[in-house]
Amino acid sequence: MDKGFIRRELMGVYAVWWREFKVFQREKSRIVSSIVQPLMWLFLFGSGIGASVTIGSFDYRDYIYPGILSMLVLFGSVYFGLYIVWDRKLDVLKAILVAPVSRISIFLGKVLGGCTDVILQILVLFSLSFMFPAVNPWGIPLALLLLLITAIGMVSLGLALGSLFESLEGFQVVSAFLIFPLFFLSGALFPITEKLPLWLRGMVKLNPLTYTVDGVRGALLQANIFPLYVDFLIIIFFTVMMLFLGSFLFGRMK
Repeated sequence: MDKGFIRRELMGVYAVWWREFKVFQREKSRIVSSIVQPLMWLFLFGSGIGASVTIGSFDYRDYIYPGILSMLVLFGSVYFGLYIVWDRKLDVLKAILVAPVSRISIFLGKVLGGCTDVILQILVLFSLSFMFPAVNPWGIPLALLLLLITAIGMVSLGLALGSLFESLEGFQVVSAFLIFPLFFLSGALFPITEKLPLWLRGMVKLNPLTYTVDGVRGALLQANIFPLYVDFLIIIFFTVMMLFLGSFLFGRMK
């Protein structure tokens, strides 16, 4: 394969990533709100419920910490697809698509840009891990790896959705119908036990985010339900499928 072609494609990926990163830097309100929302879940919801509920030997706020990290990845990643719709309305996307690089390189640049945004927000929450006594700081690198893999899959899903819609309203409605069930059925806020109704337990186990929450909880609290290798394998499989789906739909977008 021509080295000039490879270099051009890599430069295309870098250029798109850098643009997305600069857009993220300029949106101070988005950065603040994306961090404040999970903190409200942790300290208001977590402390309120935690006043009367413990999960095993864990304070409730400590128990949901991995779930809120996963929530940040889910919301930040999927809603990143909104930029596709916005760029299309402003005709910015048209200018990007006529660049002398393949659409797969543009797609990968956007995936990397979205993941960078999300991981920077995750690092802010990790910097507060000392406020949760049960969290094992040595498990943070493993948890971060699992969250990164999940972010790649969820950003790809968000870009796939963004490729299908031309209106902001349509994207927001459909993504909301997708995001909230994924979050509430992931075990982020409650343990996955045999006491759950059979139908609910089945839906939880079909949810890919369940395995992110479980893996991160295992890395940080040693409280995972499934073996860590199972969590990783399922999330990797999900991410690969979303990369294929996202690149396919992005490639067909007009």
